[in-house]
Amino acid sequence: MSAKRAERLVNLVFALLGTRQYVTAERIRSIVPGYEPADGTDRADEAFKRMFERDKADLRELGVPLETGRTSVFDTEDGYRIARSEYELPEITLTGDEAAAVGLALRLWQSAQLGGAAQGALVKLRAAGVDVDGAGTLPLQPRLDGGEPAFDACYTAARDRRLLTFTYARPDEDTGARRRVQPWGVVSWHGRWYLVGHDLDRDAPRVFRLSRISGTPRAGGPPDAFTPPDDVDLAAVVARQVGRPEHVVVLTARPGTAVGLRRRATDLGPDDAGDDRLELRTTEPWALADEVAAHGPDVLVESPPELRAAVVERLTRLAAS
Repeated sequence: MSAKRAERLVNLVFALLGTRQYVTAERIRSIVPGYEPADGTDRADEAFKRMFERDKADLRELGVPLETGRTSVFDTEDGYRIARSEYELPEITLTGDEAAAVGLALRLWQSAQLGGAAQGALVKLRAAGVDVDGAGTLPLQPRLDGGEPAFDACYTAARDRRLLTFTYARPDEDTGARRRVQPWGVVSWHGRWYLVGHDLDRDAPRVFRLSRISGTPRAGGPPDAFTPPDDVDLAAVVARQVGRPEHVVVLTARPGTAVGLRRRATDLGPDDAGDDRLELRTTEPWALADEVAAHGPDVLVESPPELRAAVVERLTRLAAS
């Protein structure tokens, strides 16, 4: 579609949204820029009719609810309008936890490939009236860094399910070795980025720290060349292979709060005070401490004591700032 035609369609939508009455074709011809002006000739009239019919068809194909009718019984010809109630999106509502998660995600994705999508989502949510603070109101910053040079190539290959080839050096190796991997995904764990996938040369799942990849990984072959396991937990694979222990955490949360935590927790039932007891398992206790601290007095750590101390330290620092 040409820019001129797209501009005319936008002008047409604005014109028909701006009135509750049905607007006749001739009136549209005179107020919407881009249509063949009336000069009294049959040629100009036919050109306008063809153009207007194409535009109506385009709008309806795009899902714009273009209505045809007459405002009064005295009208002699049909007109057109777009009902705002049918055209506008319903109100977007997010819980406090969900809005906070969106704001955190905007601070998280700093790579060029994902930054544009994140900012686009922010613009759409704010346009819909959702209050999302991209800068964050809490001085609790995510630990993740999307600035690894290999991040974009690994992420794209995992998204497109293409074979990935790269040079990788283990800590005990002076020079790297060539690896051929079916990438399942990229995950952050304890402040570092890891690629998880199936190593074709070793015929087994493997974990690769992005900072140890030399040069730029190369994707090859067609997209959708493989299918990752349906039930794979990338963080769990990294935890097993890198060797960090899993921690069992028990929290108490006031009813109706901490929606994000509840989604991945086991409900242990209410305590004596009527708050909900939740059990979570995590390999990133300090990241969880950040998340719990962000809920303030609504969420308390029952165990382990070292995580409770970490949350208290964060809240104390927040109160003093």
